[in-house]
Amino acid sequence: MAKRSRIEEAKLDDGKYIAECREATLIGAAANGHSQIWPKCEMLVQGDRAFFYREGKLLWDCNAAYAADHFDISPLLNA
Repeated sequence: MAKRSRIEEAKLDDGKYIAECREATLIGAAANGHSQIWPKCEMLVQGDRAFFYREGKLLWDCNAAYAADHFDISPLLNA
């Protein structure tokens, strides 16, 4: 059996989530290109894309595997 990459293991199902930056400060998030997401925001996963929203406005999107690997993700309970 072939070994799966960390990115393949980070697969997210379609749905709504809360994505929280792992960086402790806005400066740290900005250094990693995540300043729009800091400290956290809503995230919608559709297929292989993750879309980040705040107050209903699209902030950013990226590959869903990237999102799973770089943010702390939890299901949005009131979705």
